[in-house]
Amino acid sequence: MRASILLAVTLLLSACAAAPRATGDLGVVVERADGRLLVVEHSGNTRLASVEGLGDLSHASVVFSRDERFAFVFGRDGGLTKVDLLEGRIAGRVMQSGNSIGGAISQDGRLVAVANYTPGGVKVFDTATLELVADIPAIGADGKRSKVVGLEDAPGNRFAFSLYEAGEIWLADLKQPQAPKITRFPGIGKLPYDALVTPDGRFYLAGLFGEDGIALLDLWAPEKGVRRVLDAYGKGEQALPVFKMPHLEGWAQAGNEAFLPAIGRHEVLGIDMGRWTESARIPVLGQPVFVMARPDGRQLWVNFALPHNDKVQVIDVPSRTVIATLLPGKAILHLEFTPRGERVWLSARDSDKLVVYDTETLEVVAELPAVKPSGIFFTARAHTTGL
Repeated sequence: MRASILLAVTLLLSACAAAPRATGDLGVVVERADGRLLVVEHSGNTRLASVEGLGDLSHASVVFSRDERFAFVFGRDGGLTKVDLLEGRIAGRVMQSGNSIGGAISQDGRLVAVANYTPGGVKVFDTATLELVADIPAIGADGKRSKVVGLEDAPGNRFAFSLYEAGEIWLADLKQPQAPKITRFPGIGKLPYDALVTPDGRFYLAGLFGEDGIALLDLWAPEKGVRRVLDAYGKGEQALPVFKMPHLEGWAQAGNEAFLPAIGRHEVLGIDMGRWTESARIPVLGQPVFVMARPDGRQLWVNFALPHNDKVQVIDVPSRTVIATLLPGKAILHLEFTPRGERVWLSARDSDKLVVYDTETLEVVAELPAVKPSGIFFTARAHTTGL
């Protein structure tokens, strides 16, 4: 009788104990209009939790802790929010500026940096406590504060970022967080609007809105300074209106080539990364916003500004041709591949849904409801430099 009771208690406790949940297939989706974050998983394409109270998420971006448990959300209102993905709750939040535009997490995962428009500069926080450890005002060579854009992590606990009005790139070494060492590169060109770091952590590229070019900094040899690549790629051609700024951080690398959206042009630009010269111009139906490569580099998926923001085009990299034009929904804002690229998730803001495609068949495999979704971020980003 006693053995039967013990067995019954053991079975009851086993049933009540929650099974452990791994984080490798988790992600978050920004519901921008409601200041909310959806926690999702991409093995079964399901929603797991909804986290409220994140403020203004109209241009929100996300990075992850190295254990993939926590998401750090950068809100447009200056809020930095730490979200526990396993518990589906806010684990910490600070209002650190008046207007912010993204951020990055350090190589060792101990620091999270935020790029600010207002008052202009970078603030760096401890990822465990969200305590401020460094405040870097972005005061250009002209003595004026500048908006900070294109903040990216780099090896050696460094952060690279650009000063929009000042036309400068700064490299901040945070090995000693309370005493950051700043290297400034002035005169890089007009209006750097976004930037990326290559996955190997070697190169920082800043797009120039005012000059149709790219400013390139070799992080292995920053003493060589910044050089210009793809200089004036639209020279001699009539400029087209820019309805939405292209995004470089979701950039595409396929083999030894990089593919980027052309500013105000209906083209995807290819760059030979060995020589940093133009290697391709691929015509597309509108002004590209994101150009993202499937992880194997075989395909590029491109979304667009108005009036073509209900479409996505798929480019075959070897042939440089568009192989499909898809109609996933209204206002496609973001794309995110699963880590091995068998599927891609799209946010259709004005259709209030997420659409999941099989990247081989180009068929829809799932749709999930979401309220005005924008950014989609999977935890695999935690292990990639520049994401």
